[in-house]
Amino acid sequence: MIINDAIAEILENVNQASQSLDQDNLEKAMGVLISSANVFVMGMGRSGLVAKAFAMRLMHLGISVYVVGETITPAINTGDTLLAISGSGQTSTILSTARIAKKRGAKIIAITSYPESLLGDLSDHIITIKGRTKIDSEQNYIKRQINGRHQSLAPMGTLFEITSLIFLDGLIAELMHKMDKTEDDLKEKHNVLE
Repeated sequence: MIINDAIAEILENVNQASQSLDQDNLEKAMGVLISSANVFVMGMGRSGLVAKAFAMRLMHLGISVYVVGETITPAINTGDTLLAISGSGQTSTILSTARIAKKRGAKIIAITSYPESLLGDLSDHIITIKGRTKIDSEQNYIKRQINGRHQSLAPMGTLFEITSLIFLDGLIAELMHKMDKTEDDLKEKHNVLE
């Protein structure tokens, strides 16, 4: 069945991402997240949903966090960090926001498949998460076959988005350890108004 092959492809991408993480770079990015006055997260489309899920866990950790675009999001300033999720690193809204953050003295952490992108150029720290993104599609069937690049079973940006979600949840586990937090600490900040 196609569903089993698609799931296997997604899991393989997650495993490859896990094995290719740059530990030194991650340590620096975590240090920035922990020491920031405020962390602002953003992504567009499904990457935006990943950003919101990550923001929730940062809040559970006690980190001051905002989702860019929400009505209660304050101004970004020096001492703050923008974490931007963009598979292509070329998403215009994210680039515009990153430029504003940079001008205001904030640090930028990019999560992207393309570290050499415009977002990568603006960023202080880049976490590379490979995945098929919108700019990956080779339309010519013969070229794809010659290059050994077959059409992904996971549609559009799924590989990047799911891998980013899993990576960021793993990062939360690492931050819990670094910040000496337990699951009970996180539960204290969990929503009780449901």
